Formats: sequence, C-alpha cells, structure tokens
Amino acid sequence: MNVILNEVKNLDEVKNLDEVKNPKTILYVHGMGGGRDSRIPSILKDLLGPGYSIFIRTYDFDPELATSQLAAWSSEVKPDLVIGESMGAIHAIALKGYPHLFVSPSLNAPIFFRVMAAIAWIPGVTKFFDWYYHPKAGDRQKLHFARETLLKWPAVRRTALLNTPLNGSEDYFHAFFGTMDKFRRSGVVMVRTWRKYFGEGSWTIYEGSHFMEEEYIRTLLVPKILSLLD
Repeated sequence: MNVILNEVKNLDEVKNLDEVKNPKTILYVHGMGGGRDSRIPSILKDLLGPGYSIFIRTYDFDPELATSQLAAWSSEVKPDLVIGESMGAIHAIALKGYPHLFVSPSLNAPIFFRVMAAIAWIPGVTKFFDWYYHPKAGDRQKLHFARETLLKWPAVRRTALLNTPLNGSEDYFHAFFGTMDKFRRSGVVMVRTWRKYFGEGSWTIYEGSHFMEEEYIRTLLVPKILSLLD
C-alpha cells in the first residue's frame, strides 16, 4: 500500500512539475489607462500560481495600433484563454479562436467616444479630457483624447463585434457585471448590449463594482478560469 501511495504521490509531483514547465497562458487585455501593473491580473498571478502564466502588456490607446499589437502578441504567446477588462473587451473580442472571459465589458464606450470627438475640436477640450482621465502612475496606458483617435473607435468596435455569436462566432464568451458598476448608469456598460451579441446565459452578476473586488476574483473569476483550463 505504501508503495502504491508513493507512486501516486510521485505521479502528482511529475504532473505539477509539467504544469510549471508548460503553464496555461492567459492573455489579459487591460482597460483604459491600465497596463502591466493593473490590479486584477496582479491578483490572478498570486491566486493561480505557477501553473498559469498571465501575459499582459501595455498597449496603445489608438485602437488601430492596439489591434495590431494585440494580434501580434496573441500570435506570439498562443494563449489558452483571453480575458478582457472594461474597455479592453473590445480588443479581446476581436481575437478569434480562443475562449474569452470579461470583467465589466464596456461595449458602448466607443459610442461615447464619438460624442467626445464632436467637441474635441474646441480649444482646451482634449487637454481637459487628458487631465480628467489621466491614468495612475506606473507602467500604464498613456491617454490622449485627440479627435482623430476618438473617431477610430466606433469602426474598431464594429469590426470586433463581428466575432460574436450573433454573427456566427463559435468562440466561448462569458462576462461578469457588477450591480454597483457606476458605468452601467451611463450606458457605457450594458447587460442588454451584451445579451444582444452573446445571448442568454453568457454572463454572471456579482454584488460589486466595475473594478471587481478581490473577493469576487477569488469566488467567481478564478473558478471560471480553472473550469475552462483544467
């Protein structure tokens, strides 16, 4: 019996060692003003352990440049899972051929950017937007709300939403929405918009904010990741 137990233990050790050598890779697409040191992927690194590799890089705010960057990175790392947070959901959806998870997907933000572009020609408006939405210190996405950049977002959104079940995509999609998400009141984040493109049963509601508190990362996001990648 002891010999059998030792063999099982050794097999588990070999399995764990193999997981460390060949970790599951998650491509994390941060939200507006996020970056390499964003909070949620940092927490995921601690919770998931060495069997999982969180790949995150700071991409450009210009959506056309960002699309090229993320396409290149996905080809480079060949992720097992793509996670999109907030504004990053637009770019994450566009990455075809992977299972996808989302935290507070801001599918309607590009529509609001079109409105912002309409007044960005007024002297001082772009400077004000840059000041008001400036990111935290660190390796974060640099934000510059130039009219030309804002006008690119609606077209990038339309292209991304072609890769949805509504338009025939066979990728897996699931989103998490917080009941206290302040962006739901403005329409930037809407479950109704999500339902239109991804269908019933493709989201979970939690009693938290737009930025998903750690307790929900532990109890909702991590179990969902493990269920997809185990």
